[in-house]
Amino acid sequence: MSIRSNLGQDENATSPAYGLAFCVLGRAEAVLMARGAGFDFVVADMEHGPIGLGELGQMAATGLAAGLPVLGRVTGPNSPDIARVLDCGASGVIVPHVDSPEDAQRVARACRFAPRGGRALPGPLPALDYALVPAKELVERAERNVEVIAMIESAPALAAVDQIAATPGIDMLMIGTNDLADGIGLRGQIDHPALLEAFQRIASAAARHGCGFGVMGLPEALVESHALALGARAIVATNETNLILEGGAALIGRLRGKVSR
Repeated sequence: MSIRSNLGQDENATSPAYGLAFCVLGRAEAVLMARGAGFDFVVADMEHGPIGLGELGQMAATGLAAGLPVLGRVTGPNSPDIARVLDCGASGVIVPHVDSPEDAQRVARACRFAPRGGRALPGPLPALDYALVPAKELVERAERNVEVIAMIESAPALAAVDQIAATPGIDMLMIGTNDLADGIGLRGQIDHPALLEAFQRIASAAARHGCGFGVMGLPEALVESHALALGARAIVATNETNLILEGGAALIGRLRGKVSR
C-alpha cells in the first residue's frame, strides 16, 4: 500500500510525501507557511510541546480549507485524544510508543467505527464540511481517507513489528529515529549499521502486510539510505523548532563571519 491520496499522493505515485512537524507553533498560519514552502503534509505534534486539541483543530481546519493534510501526533496508545484528533478534522493520527500487537489493536479500535472498531459516532465533522448526513453515510465518508499510523520506537516494538503491521486498521508504520536508536541501545548513534538493519526489518514488515512505511527524525544525509531506498511513502523532514534553530544559527554564523573578516 502506498501513502493515500489525502496526503498528496495517488496510489501510483513514485515520490514520497514530505511533511513538516510543528511542536510549538500551533497556529493556522503555520499550515499555510508549510504549504507555501512546498511541504505535502503537516504534523501537529501534541507529544512534545504545548500544542493541544484546540490548536490542532485550528490547524486541521486550515489544512482542510487549503488542501494540505494535517496529522495529529498524540502521546501514546492510551491517549484519550486518539479519536478526538480525527473528530477535530485531522486527516490522520500518529500514535507513538506502539510496542505490542495489543497496543496496535487498541489504537485501531479507537480509530475505526463498528464493526471494525469502537469509535463513538460523532456529530457533524469538519472533514465533511459539517454536513448533516445520516449516520451510515457519515461513517463511510469519515473512514474513507483516514490514516492510522503506528510509530515503531523500541526493542519490543521491533520484535513484534510483523504482528503490529498485520493489525487490521493500521495503515502505516512510522519510525521515530532517535527513540528507536535509544530503544535498541544505540543512543545518538543513528548512523550505526544495526539501526539501518532495524529500519530494513520494519520496512519489510510493512511491505509484507500491506502497510505504508514512513520515517521521522532522520538527518538529511540518511534520507536516501534509511527512507527512499526502503520505499518510504511519508517522510517528516524536520520540525519548525529545528528548522528555525539550525537555519538561524547558520545565518548568524555567516553574518558574524562577515564582520570578523
